Amino acid sequence: MKLTKKNLQPLLFVILLTMVAGSLAWFIIELIFTKIGIPFSLSTGRIGFDIEIIAFYFNMNPGTVLGIFAGFFIFRII
Repeated sequence: MKLTKKNLQPLLFVILLTMVAGSLAWFIIELIFTKIGIPFSLSTGRIGFDIEIIAFYFNMNPGTVLGIFAGFFIFRII
């Protein structure tokens, strides 16, 4: 699918979903390796914002970056 002004919102939605899925998958992989006895963590600290009423934080890891690439790839296939 070509990127136009009309389909920018679906692209951002697909990228957001694949970022979250990639981050979750990487976190699960880290947990599995830790249970096996091979501890490693490539996650960064918390990234986000905090105002007095609402706070939003996101832990970045390699799965997040892979999710972004996957989102572009999935959007291109659609």
